[in-house]
Amino acid sequence: MTDIAIIGAGIAGLVCAQQLTQSGYSVRVIDKSRGVGGRVATRRLFDTKADHGTCYIKPKGEVLQRLITLLVQKGDLEVWTDTLHVQDNYSSLVANPQLSLPYIAPGGMNVIAKFLAQGLEIDRSQRVNSIIPTSENQWHLTSETNFECTASSVVVAIPAPQAVMLLQPLAGNLLNNDFFEQLCSVEFYPTITVMAGYLEQSRQPLEWKAITFKENEVLGWIGLDSSKGRNQQQPHFVIHSSADFAEKFFESEDLQSVGQKILETAASTLNLQWLKNPQWIQVHRWRYAFPKNPLAQDCLAAETSVPLVCCGDWCGGNLISSAIVSGIAAAQYINNQLQQRELPGINFLDAALY
Repeated sequence: MTDIAIIGAGIAGLVCAQQLTQSGYSVRVIDKSRGVGGRVATRRLFDTKADHGTCYIKPKGEVLQRLITLLVQKGDLEVWTDTLHVQDNYSSLVANPQLSLPYIAPGGMNVIAKFLAQGLEIDRSQRVNSIIPTSENQWHLTSETNFECTASSVVVAIPAPQAVMLLQPLAGNLLNNDFFEQLCSVEFYPTITVMAGYLEQSRQPLEWKAITFKENEVLGWIGLDSSKGRNQQQPHFVIHSSADFAEKFFESEDLQSVGQKILETAASTLNLQWLKNPQWIQVHRWRYAFPKNPLAQDCLAAETSVPLVCCGDWCGGNLISSAIVSGIAAAQYINNQLQQRELPGINFLDAALY
């Protein structure tokens, strides 16, 4: 039994949990993964790490700016570069000086999520597959591994299409049509991500740290991920495919070949033929990489007798910035339905820091 169950330990879910926990509610965060952060993800590979989700962040909005400032002071974040590059339709590179500087984490971008997860009760590796109301006016949650939880309210902090699948049994009965239609309307772009490492002798000076590709059928973005770490000896890259390419090959059974196709295209496009021959390669699918048509509001409330609200970066669509704002909005909604306590607002970061 808990006051609030939050499904999803991405940025929105963690921020929401901090708001409510710091106000004295009992909160349980439940996530299908072993780690936290959702798409703010870092993978350990051989003797290095790769940010295969969010590659960098920019200070958009007051709360994100404050979070970046705190993590810079802790030594977890630092400026990556003052120039990012763009390539239009296989033409030459164009340097794009940054007025708003990109920040990276030398230890891996998931340090952001780990910071926000401090002090929270998190049940990991639990995929919630059922939410049903009880006769005591509560929500009863179960997972695929028979985990159970009863809560006075629920926050669904996962991508909207996943929320649709979870809440479908309640549609037309407990959930009104307008709520479910809005939830169903949100779509995401997918991407296929390649992480590739190279022998040290493959290292050669590059004039760029990251390139965004415009109108490229295969490539979306490439970053010299090893340039983020301290004392990195082996060069490694992270490459995100275009959405069109990902949609075409997402269900491929031979994902390594798909990754090799992405590498070959990058090698040809950038005239770096050695990119085709990595020492190691790993490929990851992101089914819900970027919101295609985000909602305008900060969160989506179900208006049920037992409080239920959905949140995430698909409310607003500005990735981490929107996820933070959405998490705070969801906490405010739940609090208003329960005991109307004083929430910390943007000051929740101070408590998380100490």
